[in-house]
Amino acid sequence: QVQLVEYGGGLVQAGGSLRLSCAASGFTFSTYYMSWFRQAPGKERECVAAISRSGSSAYYADSAKGRFTISRDNAKNTVYLQMNSLKPEDTAVYYCATGPGGLLVTTASQAYYWGQGTQVTVSS
Repeated sequence: QVQLVEYGGGLVQAGGSLRLSCAASGFTFSTYYMSWFRQAPGKERECVAAISRSGSSAYYADSAKGRFTISRDNAKNTVYLQMNSLKPEDTAVYYCATGPGGLLVTTASQAYYWGQGTQVTVSS
């Protein structure tokens, strides 16, 4: 079955960096768009980045542009989220996700498969 496992979260000071990874299994990874979402306490789950099947194109939320970079390694069935210049408002649980049929997913309602999430906490 489809399995998404995120890791790499943690506590970091404002201005610091973290690299999240999501290991995928149970489906043909290279044929699926992949997305990163986050959810802060009391807020809706939002998509921060998504990447095409080949990795040649990416989508970023305005909050992530210029600071976050999504990438993937299809040989390793892994998608990454490099987060730089982190701010306290980036504090959230971060999830990787994909949708049925491997289509682009940029809203939570579109996603079908989710990882368990990894906590990112940015201190001021």
